[in-house]
Amino acid sequence: MAERPLSGIRVLDLTNVLAGPYCSYHLMLLGAEVVKVEQPGRGDLARSLGPDPELNRAGIGASFLAQNAGKKSLVLDLKDPADRADFEDLVRGADVLLDNFRAGVLARMGYGAARLGELNPRLVSCAITGFGQSGPMSTAPAYDQIIQGLSGMMSITGTTDTAPLRVGFPVCDSLGGLGAALAISAALLGRERTGQGVRLDVSMLEVSLSAMGWAVSNYLVSGVDPEPMGDQNATAAPSGTFETADGGLNIAANRQEQFVTLCRLAGLPGLVDDPRFAEREARKLHRAELNTELNTALRQRTALEWEEILSSAGVPAARVLTVPEAVELEQLAHRGFFTDLPYPDGSDRTLRVSGNGVLVDGEPLPPASPPPLLDQHGEERTTLIARWRAHGRTAAEAPAS
Repeated sequence: MAERPLSGIRVLDLTNVLAGPYCSYHLMLLGAEVVKVEQPGRGDLARSLGPDPELNRAGIGASFLAQNAGKKSLVLDLKDPADRADFEDLVRGADVLLDNFRAGVLARMGYGAARLGELNPRLVSCAITGFGQSGPMSTAPAYDQIIQGLSGMMSITGTTDTAPLRVGFPVCDSLGGLGAALAISAALLGRERTGQGVRLDVSMLEVSLSAMGWAVSNYLVSGVDPEPMGDQNATAAPSGTFETADGGLNIAANRQEQFVTLCRLAGLPGLVDDPRFAEREARKLHRAELNTELNTALRQRTALEWEEILSSAGVPAARVLTVPEAVELEQLAHRGFFTDLPYPDGSDRTLRVSGNGVLVDGEPLPPASPPPLLDQHGEERTTLIARWRAHGRTAAEAPAS
């Protein structure tokens, strides 16, 4: 890999906590230089979030460490005239400005779309909010759980007895960040043709509904109101979590030939010709009876044994793992998904961070440096601003292709 796809791109990141920093983390992994602009005294709120109180007090909470490696940190007080001048110089040299303030906040600070366009006509500015920059809910506060509830996501998570349930991680924040990173990458490509920047307005609610896919489209197209089904897949049977001698096993025998193979390997060939299970729609109607038959047979071996037997025969199957078990998968090590970095405070501990699941020319994209301490790059402010200004002038002088 000669260089990363976004090498040379400058991202000015005003975001904190999750959706925005997750977006800029992915841009950094793809090669962008990311400068976090943080508030004096406290910085990104995520610096004080996580299960380790000592790290929280030190301003390097686990929530911050997870998605800020490879970035630079500058403290700027945008109420201070000198800091505002430096901020504007950075905007002039930036390719991307990222914020996750509530709708209208950046404009009230003096940096609405018109002002940003004056400072840098080529700027791609991206705002991530719960509901978008317009509409009756645009100024309402929103965190991940708020979006999970409003999107209907919680209503279909769990079983009929336990729903609504929150998904076990901040999925709407993550989706919002990924949606923003995709939009920014597309806008940068478009700018190469037009020479002009754009304003991107990312709604976490809308991105989340889009990602819910069939749960939403089945209702919109067919009027089918989705229901919580626990560990079962509404589109096929057998497709869900099954019982083995030592734990759960996910099986997704969604195609007829996979079902036939599963029955043969489980010692249940007679199920193939049983009228209740012979066809796809019949199996969905008789899901409970089919699952009972399979669970009885599958309890004769361990989950790992069944995973190996079924996967090698073309039936999608895998164990249900805990997070500690998942991160030790040999597959992840083989692809270089995790990177070991020193802790930013200089301690002798090792910090392990995730990649993005993408190989470029066969190589993973690890961060090159640990997450920054608050204002760690403050001493470089003058030279950094000069370098960004030079980048902005060069880009402005280049003709659009």
